[in-house]
Amino acid sequence: MEALNEPRRYSVVFIGFMGAGKSRTLRRARAAGWEVADTDAMLEDELGMPIAEYFEREGEAEFRRREEEVALRVLGRADGGAVALGGGAVLSERTRRALSGHAVVWLPVSSEVAWERVTRKGGRPLANDREAFERLHAERESLYAELASARMFWAESASGDYPAFVGGGILMADLWPLPGRRFSITDSNVAAIYGNAIDPSGDAEDLERRGVRPAAGLIEIAPGEGSKTMAEAERVLRELANEGMTRGDHIAAVGGGVVGDLAGFCAATYQRGVPVAQFPTSLVAQVDSAYGGKTGVDIPEAKNYVGAYHQPAAVIADVAALATLPAEELRAGFTEVLKTALLAGGELWERVRALEEINPAALADIVFACARFKAAVVAEDERDTGRRQILNLGHTVGHAIEAASGYDRYRHGEAVGLGLLAALRLSDAAELRAEVAEALARHELPTTLDDDVAAEAIAAAIERDKKATAEGPRFVLLAEPGSPITGERVDPARVRAAVDELRQATP
Repeated sequence: MEALNEPRRYSVVFIGFMGAGKSRTLRRARAAGWEVADTDAMLEDELGMPIAEYFEREGEAEFRRREEEVALRVLGRADGGAVALGGGAVLSERTRRALSGHAVVWLPVSSEVAWERVTRKGGRPLANDREAFERLHAERESLYAELASARMFWAESASGDYPAFVGGGILMADLWPLPGRRFSITDSNVAAIYGNAIDPSGDAEDLERRGVRPAAGLIEIAPGEGSKTMAEAERVLRELANEGMTRGDHIAAVGGGVVGDLAGFCAATYQRGVPVAQFPTSLVAQVDSAYGGKTGVDIPEAKNYVGAYHQPAAVIADVAALATLPAEELRAGFTEVLKTALLAGGELWERVRALEEINPAALADIVFACARFKAAVVAEDERDTGRRQILNLGHTVGHAIEAASGYDRYRHGEAVGLGLLAALRLSDAAELRAEVAEALARHELPTTLDDDVAAEAIAAAIERDKKATAEGPRFVLLAEPGSPITGERVDPARVRAAVDELRQATP
């Protein structure tokens, strides 16, 4: 008999409560080319009857014994690909030990959604009593969280779905089947930190042990917004062609928002479109820009004026990468967290408003919640014709400040923070504006505008905002957290007054 403590190649093991979507995920992984194993389905085959029937006839203890047998056998022989465990399989200590050496991915699901799914389909032995079901859900949540190296959700849109993973120590991990060879695009700062994981000359044996696919090519760009140009996109596209990338391969965008935007734009246009996997390493990218498929470059007149919608094939966000960021970069990324919390309201707003320190080690839950919120918005409106416009809160003025200052005075997050203050003033939300200003100041982010950034230049850039109509720019307003309003025309004199206020001391 093969030793159960000697797993072969790294495999991805999906865990989660009943109704979390593990079977659906496994079907998608199989369709994308992976070998898969569903322990519940295998168990039913061996039992010769549905699990619910066996559970009722033999009792839970006997069912758990048989469940453990199957799980141990599958995990012990796993050789790449994906495995889905039954919701209660992780109750077994032996099964938990057998997870060592594999990537464990948790699919969180609320008790409300899980109940609706399992009662609609029926056939679940522990889904007969709602109160007991919710207690069971609460008991298992902490166990799933403890075992998982990453959490996953499905980001949906009209043009397709993709998995999004958030966890620690998963940068470049092969958590989802992606086609062909990998061609990495990154900036020189990220390459200096993670070279072995993204460089074709990296240690192949070490990469395979860690479940990282070696790159077939690596293209570096200079860090910063200055690299998001048509000229740089052309250089990258030509390098991809010279390295022999085909439509059967994929691009890995490894870095922050600039890398993700540029690499995504190149993926959308190279040979009329190739898959791109986003591996965001900055806070802005992990909570916002890596999701939703917006790609693009800047022109001197305005930010993100040339681009395309091109949904990623997967997003793999490693929150451990945040610990490598300079403190000022991490702080700047906080503004996208703040923006998302303002839009979401409720629990997320309460958590973010109380955040005293931007600690990378404690951000995983917030990053996951922000990413999931954005994905839900995009699912309703992929092409930015309705609800998705709420994500522009603070960006109309923020992008104008970036353009007016030549993209080299403020980090993107710093400019958006100032834009949030302007948007809240236009919303007549004085109390909320004061609270947001206090939060920005608490995290050492600017709350006032430099005197030498011309108000006229900001006003002109606002008029050129890419979401403007023939009638002029439109604003997202927010009177209270969780209640954004889109498409609002605002008197230019009020906009100018809100910008002028940014030059004054902010409470």
